[in-house]
Amino acid sequence: MTQTVRVIAFPGAPNLPTFAAIAHGDFGAEGLNVEVAITPSSVFQAEKMSEGEFEIAFTAFDNVVAYSEGQGAKAGLNPDYCVIAGATQLELGLIVQPSIEEHAQIAYKSIALDALATGFAFVLIDMLERHGVPPGDYTIAPVGATPQRWASVKSGEHSGTITIEPFTSIAVKSGFRLLDVSTKLYPAYQGGIIAARRGWLADNEETAVKFLRGYLKGLAWTLNPANREAAEALLLEKMPEIQPMAAKAVMTSLLSPRSGLTPGAAIVPDGMAQVLALRSKYSKAGVELVDYTKYLALGCLERAAS
Repeated sequence: MTQTVRVIAFPGAPNLPTFAAIAHGDFGAEGLNVEVAITPSSVFQAEKMSEGEFEIAFTAFDNVVAYSEGQGAKAGLNPDYCVIAGATQLELGLIVQPSIEEHAQIAYKSIALDALATGFAFVLIDMLERHGVPPGDYTIAPVGATPQRWASVKSGEHSGTITIEPFTSIAVKSGFRLLDVSTKLYPAYQGGIIAARRGWLADNEETAVKFLRGYLKGLAWTLNPANREAAEALLLEKMPEIQPMAAKAVMTSLLSPRSGLTPGAAIVPDGMAQVLALRSKYSKAGVELVDYTKYLALGCLERAAS
């Protein structure tokens, strides 16, 4: 009997291993039918997870931390997240209008973000503060996930935003300026992870193991250099908004050990520590966070990899 596992993910190139595992029957071999929905924002994702509409979320590690600590973008919302595997480090790009040539020119302008208290917002604040532009010298607007943010900059509604691939390369190829990247600031940054609801995981450990086993196969295929052209073709098929001329740059970032997928879906401890440091510094909660292990539940990954 086939079991359905519902996944909600942010749009982006890091979904390629999941696409591969579906296309190649890796989940099917585990007796799973994996359905993937794309979220328009972190708040929507957390709401739907808390309501039990999805079992698995591909989300930012900071989202797990924020909601676990009661610091999420929507007060009182608790999706009961725990990290069951790593996914990516991510390179976050600061994309701005072509007329903006330096950080100082962002002063008094509007920047589009997913939400105002997420980790990507803290990366933006840190980027600008390091270049002498303090919070309060610009405005930030909650717009949603990367496609919506990029569209708002492209239309001229906002002067800049934080992007991930493929949207960073799409923006650059469209003539917009890449003003800064997170990989220049941090040796490591845990961007994406795979999360589950703790309550669901407690009752469905075997299903989680099967899901991760299928995902690991899709991930291994994606990371195999011999599959580079086929992986690029699959990405273009699943994300038609990627311009073919940008595809190679997207794949290079996705496969980079600094900004891309983590082999074996491993977590990046230093990257998790960096996320906690930024949230400790910039969150209005004023709480110092140091122990990333409290958010982890990696037993199923260990079993899936064995």
